[in-house]
Amino acid sequence: MQTNLEKHQATRRVTYLSVVVNTVLGVAKIIVGWLVGSAALVADGVHSFSDLVTDGFVLAASHYGHQGPDHDHHYGHGRIETLATLFLGSVLIFVAGAIAWSSLDRLSSTAEIPPPGVWAILLTALALLSKEWLFHLTRRVARRIGSKMLEANAWHHRSDVLSTGVVMVALVGSQFGATWIDTVAAVIVGLMVGKVGWDLLWESGRELVDTALPVATQEEMRQVAMNVAGVEGIHDLRTRLSAGHTMLDLHVVVSPRISVSEGHEIGNEVSRRLRNAFPALTDLTFHIDPEDDAGEGDPSRFPGLPLRPEVEAALAQRWEALDVWPAIREIELHYLEGVVTVVICLPEQSPFDSDAVISRLEERAQDLDWFSHVEVRRLAGAPSPCSVSLKA
Repeated sequence: MQTNLEKHQATRRVTYLSVVVNTVLGVAKIIVGWLVGSAALVADGVHSFSDLVTDGFVLAASHYGHQGPDHDHHYGHGRIETLATLFLGSVLIFVAGAIAWSSLDRLSSTAEIPPPGVWAILLTALALLSKEWLFHLTRRVARRIGSKMLEANAWHHRSDVLSTGVVMVALVGSQFGATWIDTVAAVIVGLMVGKVGWDLLWESGRELVDTALPVATQEEMRQVAMNVAGVEGIHDLRTRLSAGHTMLDLHVVVSPRISVSEGHEIGNEVSRRLRNAFPALTDLTFHIDPEDDAGEGDPSRFPGLPLRPEVEAALAQRWEALDVWPAIREIELHYLEGVVTVVICLPEQSPFDSDAVISRLEERAQDLDWFSHVEVRRLAGAPSPCSVSLKA
């Protein structure tokens, strides 16, 4: 498993190489395109320079993305990448519009467009091969370090290969007299640039409004969690994305009578298995439920049941006159189905009959609207290892 610093360094190396290639190709295309009068080649040169914006965005996102949360950004800096993507998408759409408009204006012009010449065709072929090589290199690094952002940049290189291929066809056609192909190709390249910009805007916009992962992926997560021993149900599973990272909240239903620590460890195991199954999962919050309350809404918004101090006071007031009262060593409270079940703990050798004790205690507490019933547990050994006593 590579560290964040190692991933950051690998991303920087391959992206700096991309910057060099795009700069050289962009300058060469624009100069040669201007000299030979090829609007398609000039447009493709502008496209190469637009890639520099993408590369700069990847470098900036990598710089901030490998840093952990701080006092101002408790969930990290991923949204900076999302905002940068919105800006990049807007710029690319603007550039696409400018290319398409100027090309259409050129198409309606009566000015003669000279053939581009062999040097322009050779330059385009070199650019096509260079971008295809850059695509494979960047994708290989992205898969090695597990970076979705870098893999997206690799496919951006592949889109450049397609646009450059269109330019190649246009230049060859212009060389043989079909000069109108050059202008049409420039419009097509502009549309391709606009498509990239729109995709960036769409994806980053979905991320900003916390769009969930696909339903199939959510079901896979649910199944991974359900396979953990002790998990009786999963509900309120919610996902969202931030700069290629996944954030997950879920409620884990466990048996209502296990200890708090056991329930928490079950939740920890759910978290471990989900993180192993989904490496992009960087933030996971689980809530342990003793019963399935899916669809009932946030329980904190409704009137609650009394907590232990109030319960103890009410029960002591009703039970202290009973002869069993001095023998009670401990109580447990179980908040289930909207009421409180009281479990009292008596010494193993206590002379009190459990059924008789339950009957008398329940009779005294029947006026409490939150009260459900009483259960008796026998504690072996003396003194009791109790942590809570009604007489405290």
